[in-house]
This record gives sequence, C-alpha cells and structure tokens, in this order.
Amino acid sequence: MTGWSPSPKVAWAFGALVPLGVLPVIFGERLLGVPVVGFLGLLLATGVDALLGLAPRRLAVAASVPATLGVGDRSVVVVTLTSSGRASADVAVVVDFGPEVAPQGARRARVPAGGEARLEFPFVPLRRGLREVVAVWCRWEGPLGLVRRWRTVPVGRSTAVVPDIGRVRRDAIRFFTSRDYLIGRQRERERGDGSEFESLREHMAGMDPRTIDWKASARHRRLLSQERRAERDHQVVVAVDTGRLMGEPLEGMPRLDHAVHAALLLGYVALRTGDRVGLFAFDERPRAWAAPAAGVESFARLQHATADLEYGTGETNFTLGLTDLATHLKRRSLVVVFTDFVDVVTADLMVENVSRLARRHLVVFVALRDPELESIAQAPPGSTDALYRAVTAADFVRERDVVLRRLQRMGVLVVDARPTDVSTDLVSRYLDAQRRELVG
Repeated sequence: MTGWSPSPKVAWAFGALVPLGVLPVIFGERLLGVPVVGFLGLLLATGVDALLGLAPRRLAVAASVPATLGVGDRSVVVVTLTSSGRASADVAVVVDFGPEVAPQGARRARVPAGGEARLEFPFVPLRRGLREVVAVWCRWEGPLGLVRRWRTVPVGRSTAVVPDIGRVRRDAIRFFTSRDYLIGRQRERERGDGSEFESLREHMAGMDPRTIDWKASARHRRLLSQERRAERDHQVVVAVDTGRLMGEPLEGMPRLDHAVHAALLLGYVALRTGDRVGLFAFDERPRAWAAPAAGVESFARLQHATADLEYGTGETNFTLGLTDLATHLKRRSLVVVFTDFVDVVTADLMVENVSRLARRHLVVFVALRDPELESIAQAPPGSTDALYRAVTAADFVRERDVVLRRLQRMGVLVVDARPTDVSTDLVSRYLDAQRRELVG
C-alpha cells in the first residue's frame, strides 16, 4: 500500500500566502498578480518536489523476524530498506508488532540512491504464544519537504514465544557449579546419612557403630560399615495455577511465566538427581496433567507441557483443582504449588485445600514477592496520597505474611522470594528436603 500527501510545510506556506490576497483590495488591481504568482510558485515547487523525491514504488521493504524466542528474552526485527530510484530519502520507519509485544517508537534511516539501509527494532514479547509482526510503515519527504510519501508493507510473520530454555540452562549450570550445591552433595554422602544403601567400607574409629553390617563383617572376618545416601526415585509434581491473578505482570513478565521458569529449573535438577517429575495445571478447572517420568530425556516433555499453558481469565478453583491432583497421586510425593492470592479472605479456601493435600504429601508453596509493593509500603510518605498508598501496601504485605505463616504451621514448606531469586531458592529447598528425606 502506497500513497502521498502534502506535508505540513505546504499548509504553512499556503497560510503565509493568504495575506497577499488582500493586497489587490487595498492597493488596486495592479497588485493582483502578486498572490497569483505566489500560489502558482507554491504549486510549482510542490510538483517539482513530487518529481524529484523517491517514488514509493522504488522503495523495497523487507523484515527479518525470529522464528522462536524465549519469553522475557529480547531479540530484534531487522528492517531492510532498498532504493532502486535516483533519489535518496530520509525514511521514518515504524513496525507494527501487534498485541502482547512491547511497542517501539519510530526510527529513521538515510537511504541512498540505489543503495540500502538497515534498522533494528527491539522485539520484546510480553507473554508466551504466537506473536505476529503485522506490518512495516515507512514515511519520507521529498528534497524540498513539500510532499510526504508513505508505504505500508504487510509482514504477517509470527514468532513462537516459548519458555526461555536458554535462561533455564544458564541457571542450571550456575547452580550445579555453585559452592552451596557442591557442599550439599558432599553432605548428602556423609556416613550414616540417608536410607538407601550405597557401599561397604571398613569400619574406622570414630564412625557411628550403628552403621556396622554384622553379617558382612562376619563373612569377611573384619568390621565393615554401610555407607548410605539419600533415597532416589521420589515423585515430584509441579502444580501450576494458571488463573487470572497469575497472568498479572511482575517485573516485566506475567507471574505465570516466572513460575514456569522456576518449574523448569526444578524439573531439570530433579531429573538429574534421579527423581521423577510431573506437571499439573489448573485454574477454574484442571487444565493439564503430565504423569511423573524419570530420565533427563523427560525434560523435553516437561518443556512442551509448560509451553502449552494458557493464561486463564477466571478465578482459580482450588477445591476442584487440588482435589483432582490428589486423585492422580498414588504414592507420597513432593508437590510444588505455584499460585497467588490477594488477601487473607480470598486465601482461606486456598489454605484449606493446600493443608488437606499436605496431610499425605510434602507440599512446597511458592509465593512471588512483589518488590514494587514492598517499596511502596516502606517509602516515606511525601503527601497524603502517598501515605494512603503506603498504608494500603503495608496491609497487603502484612496479610500476605499471615497466610504464609499459617501454611508453615500446617507443615507446608514455603518459598517466599522475589522473581529473580525464586528459582534458585526453590531448588535449594528441594535439595534440602531430599537430603533430609522428607518425602520418603
């Protein structure tokens, strides 16, 4: 789609020539030619500008769009402008990204005659799903600035926005090589720890006498002790709330996507340590169920399952969701619940159902802290409105802490962290529960 129109300079020039039309009235008809010459000159200059400027059909526009992108990650859409005419142009370009993508302002590029120019536009999707680059809008003026031309090129290409596996991989590598993890692995293999037999070794002074294997000692005619480790093949189920509150943004991403990232990192670590990992999603009703499976190759299945999670618009039904989850769990499991709540009143039903689940299973409740809400609550009020905001925010923070303490008293493990820390805090809590054999 192409077109042209007079630029604002033409309107200003026409307005400046209007007073010349009064001259014949004041000084006689001998000055009638002055406004006529002025208006004809403006028309002539506009025509010359139209002829000398770059014609819309001479400007080719192409856009390079990434095929896939992790949510919260950043990429670029490269727009290439190619001129096949004899005139250069200073082109303003706008990319129409469609909904759920951070809008970008116009950018300008000088396109030489017979040459090309490239522009890069940040592509920042706000949510998972197919995100379309709709069109590219170009606008430029002639050398005199009197005629404005424009060209719209439909793009119609979509990018699959999926959970950011690259970020999960980076966090996993950083976690596996961290000092805390290595120390934890050493502690996990301390003598006498765990309930799963690993090996026999000669009993030494200072070792716990309860670890002596008397039958093996009699057979080998020397004292031998058993070395044990934490039991493997536990069942880990990640229960993700996809309701309306989880779709609210937090630090540039929906809460649901923060939960998905933490769930994937936990799943990767759990699979690497020998446990079985499954996924359950719910909002108004159960949405997805992937039975726990073992092996690192199961991570791809977990990745696909989380990529298909949709953003719900209704209120979460904890009774229906967690009751349905309980029917899938045939053995004691570690259940990680990602959800959100507003206040004590709306959280009552959630607490009741989580506590019922915790009677049979080990439940880890993951809560995402809102740094902006905390900063409002702690900021010194500079006005009456700021005081009202601070008091309201402090009430929300206090009620949130009340709910989390209630869950802790019921035996639920609580991970209360900011989005930047929730993944590693959750994995640390999981490894601690594994070492202490809380699941078995």
